[in-house]
Amino acid sequence: MEAETQKVALFGAAGAVGHTVAAELARRGIPFRVVGRNRARLEQEFGGLPQVEVLDADLSDLRAAGAASRGVDTIIYTVGLPYPSHHLFPALMRTALEAAATMQVKRLVLISNVYSYGVPRASRVPETHPRIPATRKGAYRREQEDLVLDAHQKGKLAGLVVRMPDFYGPYADLSLANPIFRAALAGKTANWVGPDNTPHEFIFMPDAGPVVVELATRPDCFGEAWNLGGAGEINTMDFITRVYRAVGRSPKYRAVGRGMLKFLGYFNPVMREVVEMLYLQETPVILDDSKLAAKLGAIRKTSYDEGIQKTLEWMRSGKVTP
Repeated sequence: MEAETQKVALFGAAGAVGHTVAAELARRGIPFRVVGRNRARLEQEFGGLPQVEVLDADLSDLRAAGAASRGVDTIIYTVGLPYPSHHLFPALMRTALEAAATMQVKRLVLISNVYSYGVPRASRVPETHPRIPATRKGAYRREQEDLVLDAHQKGKLAGLVVRMPDFYGPYADLSLANPIFRAALAGKTANWVGPDNTPHEFIFMPDAGPVVVELATRPDCFGEAWNLGGAGEINTMDFITRVYRAVGRSPKYRAVGRGMLKFLGYFNPVMREVVEMLYLQETPVILDDSKLAAKLGAIRKTSYDEGIQKTLEWMRSGKVTP
């Protein structure tokens, strides 16, 4: 199957997903191009990997996206955006798809999240669950996903979508979870958005790369969406407690509720955007990825205790995501 993939362009490579996918591509010996805005950062973080090409590009610009797509057969799209910019997801995907068509790229893999599902109607959410977004950001994600799957249906390229839950681990400092680790290491009080005694799911980011690359190299996996869950359901308070205990401290955290977030939103546009996502803490989406397991077989899922230890080791090594 891997012979199908000759060269990959990794759009949005500097994020947490980009790092784990790059590591797996390098492990498999698949040549790839890392694409992002900051060339110096890309060279620093990926320059030592074998068979890697570095390209800085503004992926909102069609010519730049075309240059980033030239000479590859597969794009793995991991571009992330801050909450206030989520409305750009569909536009950026249209540009990527147009660039891919122009450069005759055969396949595109989109990394997405649980936002498009909206409020869950089941304790575990499979790919067949209705996608009825509860928020504007969820609607933008659904539109982005639909663009990829529609391009596949129309024969423009082969497309697939991978949906993942909240994540933690190396290079994931823009996640909800990693700041808890930083606070624990510093002996400070961690902040958690929303209720602190509800079920949740986190994926240890290095587990994602092998799955994403495997899907990308299998033609029979395209034309569909695939859930990739974490190590299982865990109570948020339990997760925070495990992090603090792993550094030898008693847990110290505060839960920031809806009222406080609305107040903070008067002064901080990011906090204003967080309010509408509180439903994910109040009615969490726990992914059912049994379809993926049936297709690929056993999937490596790092336990929470092991993932917490490995995340702390990475942080102690002094690597910080800008």
